[in-house]
Amino acid sequence: MRLETIKIGRIVNAHGIRGEVRVQPDGQDPAFLTQFKTFYLDGAPVTPTANHVHKSLVLMKFPGVEDMNAALALKGKDLYVRRADAKLPEGACFDAELLGMTVCDAATGEALGEITRVDSYPAHKVYTVRGAREYLIPAVPDVFIKSVDLDANRMEVQVWEGMATDEN
Repeated sequence: MRLETIKIGRIVNAHGIRGEVRVQPDGQDPAFLTQFKTFYLDGAPVTPTANHVHKSLVLMKFPGVEDMNAALALKGKDLYVRRADAKLPEGACFDAELLGMTVCDAATGEALGEITRVDSYPAHKVYTVRGAREYLIPAVPDVFIKSVDLDANRMEVQVWEGMATDEN
């Protein structure tokens, strides 16, 4: 389902003594976070005065956060963005929008269950689908993922033998 705001990362620590914070991206490439002008912290809009990628994190400087103690006070807080501000490629969506989505077998139309978890691996993501059985579905378009309809909250997948976790 389409969400109004999307969790994009979490402030994991302070960086240095001048009030910068380290943001761990939530399933996104760190460079993706730098395209946003406005973030939402505790429900309030905030515009960083600086943000850039540092290793696998994003360093941000927020107005009014001038020293390490103020930055440490933000540790553990989640950052959100408006879905409308995200410039995703056609057909792409955030992991959070997939949670709770109904998954159906593309061949039979049978409902397999709902997506309960999205795990990232080096090759691709894997969706955990729970219903009468539990399935692990590799997030590979056109091979396993046949279609995703956010408005209808429905995904169609190609089921192969061995995808159910209780199969040998």
